[in-house]
This record gives sequence, structure tokens and C-alpha cells, in this order.
Amino acid sequence: MVSRETTGSVPDLPDWLQARSAVLAAYAEILAEAGVERGLIGPREVGRLWDRHLLNCAVVAEPVTCIVPEGSLVGDLGSGAGLPGLVWAIARPDLRIVLIEPLLRRSTFLQEAVDRLGLRDQVTVWRGRGEDAPGTISPLDVVTARAVAPLDRLLGWTTPLLRPGGSLALLKGSSAAEEVVQAQPTATALGITGLRVEQVGVGIVDPPTTVVVGHRGAAE
Repeated sequence: MVSRETTGSVPDLPDWLQARSAVLAAYAEILAEAGVERGLIGPREVGRLWDRHLLNCAVVAEPVTCIVPEGSLVGDLGSGAGLPGLVWAIARPDLRIVLIEPLLRRSTFLQEAVDRLGLRDQVTVWRGRGEDAPGTISPLDVVTARAVAPLDRLLGWTTPLLRPGGSLALLKGSSAAEEVVQAQPTATALGITGLRVEQVGVGIVDPPTTVVVGHRGAAE
């Protein structure tokens, strides 16, 4: 068992997350144990799970940002260790989450984490490639991904998963603005409107989380 001292003590959480601190801490321990053992999280990441991973993901789903609307059906493409999908499920019990992951060892980890965290009624693990999911899973209100692929390629995988009017919330790094410019022709061809970069979590995570947002067709 990995101690709380190893994973880092639970930080002061924003008010909207405080009621979920125990479940977030349980997920942090899962990442530090099985996540490291199975190669989903690097050992050096254990001491910074909260700021670099858990809170970095959680701030995107803060209700006040309206990036993830209330009651949304959300798909997390290439979910890996469950970031951000499992974090959003913990932080926002109003959401329904589909974790889309093609690799067996990762999808097995995800299902075990879902079971241990008591999220089976809220979270589904779907093993397969994102491009094979349309027509198999329900059209999604929101699609997210974190550290999966360059934006132009990612748009091709995520857009078909969205219902008309659905939205993208793609966690990106420091080159996000440049990627948006380069991906604009692809976005136009796919019918994605309002593609832009937003910074969230100011005062909670440093640096703030960078998110590329957009809509399939006109925003509702």
C-alpha cells in the first residue's frame, strides 16, 4: 500500500470539490500503486499527482466554466489511466462517462479502478479505437482527450463521436494556440465551429490548464 505521504497530502481543494476529496484521494492511491506497476504513470509522477494530474484535469470540469454542461454524456478518448475521464466522474456525479481505450492492459486497469471507486453506475469502459466507436456508443455531448495526438489528427477521431451541437474539451500543452491555427482547415472540413484555446484553473493549478474547445456545428 502506498501511503498518503508518498502520493502527496490532499491539498486545499476548491469548495466545489471538497465533498469528493476522499474519492479523489482513493484514486490517487490507485494511480500510485497499480498505475505505476502497470506502466500507466511514471514513478516520478507520484509525488505530483495532485497538481500535475488530478487538479489539472478537475478544473476543466468546474461547473462555473460551462465547458462540461450539467448532465452531459462524456467520452474520454484514449483514456489510459483515466485522465481526465475518471477525475471528471469523481468530481461531477451528474456526468455519465465513457472511457474509450483500445489497449487491454489499460482497459483492465480502468475497469478495476471504476469498481474500486464505486463508479460502475456512472462510468463505462469501452475497449476499442475511437474511430470504431461511432454507431457503437451513443452520440456524445462532450468528447475529451489528454496527451493523445496532434490536434488536427485528434479532430478527425473525436468529431464523429459528437452529437450535432456537442462540444470538444481537449486538454493540450503550451503549443495549443499554434495547433489551433494549423488545424483550422481540418476543423472547417469537419464542421467544427468556435475552435479556440481557453485557460482554466487560475489560482488553483500553476500553470493553468490549457483546453481547446469547439462545437460540432453551431453551439447550442
